[in-house]
Amino acid sequence: MQLETLISLFKTHKEQTLFGRYIHHEMIVSLLKKFEENFVIHNVGQSVNDIPIYSIRLGVGPKKILMWSQMHGNESTTTKAVFDVLNVFSDENGLLDAVLEECSIVIIPILNPDGAKAYTRFNANAVDLNRDAQNLSQPESVILRSVFEDFQPDFCFNLHGQRTIFSAGRKPKSATVSFLAPAQDEDRSVTTTRKIAMDVIVEMNENLQAQIKDQVGIYDDGFNINCVGDTFQASNVPTILFEAGHFANDYDREQTREFIFQSLLVSLEYIATTDIKGDHYKSYVEIPRNEKTFYDIVIRDTSGLDIAIQFQEKLIDGEIKFVPKIEKICDLSDFHGHKELYANGHQVFGENNTTIEVGSEIDFVRIGNEKFLLKL
Repeated sequence: MQLETLISLFKTHKEQTLFGRYIHHEMIVSLLKKFEENFVIHNVGQSVNDIPIYSIRLGVGPKKILMWSQMHGNESTTTKAVFDVLNVFSDENGLLDAVLEECSIVIIPILNPDGAKAYTRFNANAVDLNRDAQNLSQPESVILRSVFEDFQPDFCFNLHGQRTIFSAGRKPKSATVSFLAPAQDEDRSVTTTRKIAMDVIVEMNENLQAQIKDQVGIYDDGFNINCVGDTFQASNVPTILFEAGHFANDYDREQTREFIFQSLLVSLEYIATTDIKGDHYKSYVEIPRNEKTFYDIVIRDTSGLDIAIQFQEKLIDGEIKFVPKIEKICDLSDFHGHKELYANGHQVFGENNTTIEVGSEIDFVRIGNEKFLLKL
């Protein structure tokens, strides 16, 4: 699919009722109602707190794709992109008829509705669902496994979001989108199953490089059978981890949302129109590994050591607030800031000229005679 077409589709089909980082069950109920005309909506179970968990099924083809979002409740960018994609498929424009004819797609838009409501990684029992693939101790884990076993997908898309700390390699380039074809054994063997997943990632990366060159990363493929992606890959189902990351000044992740939207459409069309054997997997290894080299703000050239500030995402009165916190005071010459301030040899103070300390939440700093606001 041409890039111009992808950009146009996003502009015309972006779901306007979903915006920002705080996306939860109540926000998607009316959308699910709307999609009942075009897709099959199922209540596939209840969360710990008895919030319904839904699946959406579309397409009639033999190639089966399962995707789920917000396994971690505070990772919502991919959920927004999923509804943008659903808007495209509900529009009878004919552009993606091949996908619906060749593929059957099942989507769980919010797997962890309790975590989404509380804006936390964990479910209501404080369990990380992405470490519960073997124990299946939580109802949400059981639901995903049941859908997986009933549907028997040919591909799995594991949709997540990542923190602002990641770079694509060591360059000062934020990892705006990251992928992974998880390992399926301790030796991280490059199996046929993994090659197929890598092949699809290569196709998505090619589209993204035309827009965010050097801002696509690959996660470490250390094997952990307790992780859902590793478990499904170990079942010989090509599985792809999607991670929505940071784009410059895009803390609401609206620009990243578009890149995930494009990646979903590119991958679906590729699967629909190609007999994927994994022949193009080798380019996957050329994608740089994710590194933890970024802070939200770095203050350099102080009278002492560099200062790193990281935003803490807090749910306050129904809104996500980005609260600045002093993360480190040390030599940060090997690290980057999404925003960088230069003290020109001055000492840096907090409110009322107090000395700043690691762990302090702080809205602004004073450098010389100037006050610098740190909050977004």
